Amino acid sequence: MSRDHILRSILSEKVNMTPDGFDADQLTPEQFRDCHELFFDKILEIHASDISGVEGYGKLDEQCKTAYTTFREYAIDTFEEDQEGYWYNWTELFDTTLLEREFFDHYYKEMEARISYCEGQRYLVNDYTFFNKMITDGKTTVGFPDWTFASISDFLMDFAIMDLHKPYMKIPELLVQYLDRRGIPVPDFKERFLCMGYMKGLHVLRWHASIDDEESCISIMKSMSELKDRIYNL
Repeated sequence: MSRDHILRSILSEKVNMTPDGFDADQLTPEQFRDCHELFFDKILEIHASDISGVEGYGKLDEQCKTAYTTFREYAIDTFEEDQEGYWYNWTELFDTTLLEREFFDHYYKEMEARISYCEGQRYLVNDYTFFNKMITDGKTTVGFPDWTFASISDFLMDFAIMDLHKPYMKIPELLVQYLDRRGIPVPDFKERFLCMGYMKGLHVLRWHASIDDEESCISIMKSMSELKDRIYNL
C-alpha cells in the first residue's frame, strides 16, 4: 500500500486532501481573523487522527513509519551534521552563507531546553502548514493537498509553522483564545509552542540560507527573536 493510501486510512475522514478554493496566502490579516476558527478546526482534525498503529516520532517514510523512538532523538538528530543527502555536512553553511552560527546555536539551545515538555506528545501533523500550502474558500473549507513532510510530533508544530512567516497573523494569540473557548486544555502550552517554533524556525532558516534567500532569512530571524516575548505575554 502506498504512503498516500496509508495516510488516507490514518487521517480523520473530515480532513480534506483535495480541496477547492484559493491559496490561503492571499488572505489579509483581517480576513484571516474572520475565519481563523475554521483553520484551527480543520488543523485539529488532522491531529485527531488515529495513530495507534504508528510508533515513535519524526517524518513518516514510504511505509508511514518513523525513525525515532523519542522526541528528543528526533529533535536532535535532524540537526546532526553527518546526514545523508542534502544536509550532509550542512554546518559548512556557517562559512559559506548568511547562516549565523551564534544565532543558530542560541536558538538551538532554547529548543533543546524545552524538549522535555514535548516528550510524549504524539500526533499526526501535516508539518507543512505554511499559508501558501493550504487551500481555502475563506468560509467553509480549509484543505491540505501537500503531505510531503507528514510526521508524528507535538500538534503545536502545525500552528508554529503557520506563525513562522506571518507573525502578524497572531497565530498563538488567537489559538490561546480558541482553545479556551473550546475548553481544550494544553499543558505547558508556552514551552511547547516555543520548542516547536524554534525547531521549525531553525529548519526553515537553514533551508533559506542554503539557497541564499537573504530576505527570508532576515524575516525568520526577526520572527524567532520576537517569539519568546509574544508567548510569555499570553
